[in-house]
Amino acid sequence: MEVEIQVPDEVPVMTLPNLAFFPQALLPLHIFEPRYRRMLGDVLESNRIFAVACLDGTASDGQFEPPHRVASIGLVRACQKNDNGTSNLLLQGLCRVSIEGIIGEEPYRRIRIRALASEPGAAPGENARLRRELSHLIRLKLKLSPGASEGMTDLLKTVEDPEIFADIAAFNLCDDVPLKQRLLETLDVNRRLLLLLKALRTEVDAAMLHLRLQGGLPDDRISLN
Repeated sequence: MEVEIQVPDEVPVMTLPNLAFFPQALLPLHIFEPRYRRMLGDVLESNRIFAVACLDGTASDGQFEPPHRVASIGLVRACQKNDNGTSNLLLQGLCRVSIEGIIGEEPYRRIRIRALASEPGAAPGENARLRRELSHLIRLKLKLSPGASEGMTDLLKTVEDPEIFADIAAFNLCDDVPLKQRLLETLDVNRRLLLLLKALRTEVDAAMLHLRLQGGLPDDRISLN
């Protein structure tokens, strides 16, 4: 039986560069900084929940490690402590949150949050259609990517909900961090699907053009074509 998890009003947060964390995503983390080791210890003794926010490199208010205002909270699903005091853990995304304010910085950053709910933005049938189109593009993208893991395709096959599908796909398959943060901040599921579809189409078109220009030659001999 699933236990409903209450979203707290205040949580610790890790502010990390080049990482937008999504609901339902599984994020492995290596905890080694003293402040985050202290944070993890406190979290494991309470509700096992903390937030991960992407560092906002465009902020100019002089704030230390300014976070983007939309982040995700996650639940520590597994944690292994190492002999040297560091830890390896697996964090599962729970939901989007708005960072309403920073409560304090010592011994680690704590923030006040408000849960954010997504809206369909379109009829269920339309979002389901976009999910199928997105699934097709993902299979094509992975086919065109040397060494791509088939495990992601197998995982996404089991996800029928368009919102969850889009979030897991964005977290695992999108390399454009500003786009990922934009997708995280987009509460309209239909709009989120369309943004991700547009980005994947661009990637697939570029990969197919590369293959045509390559003309069957390996990458290190493409200049001979």
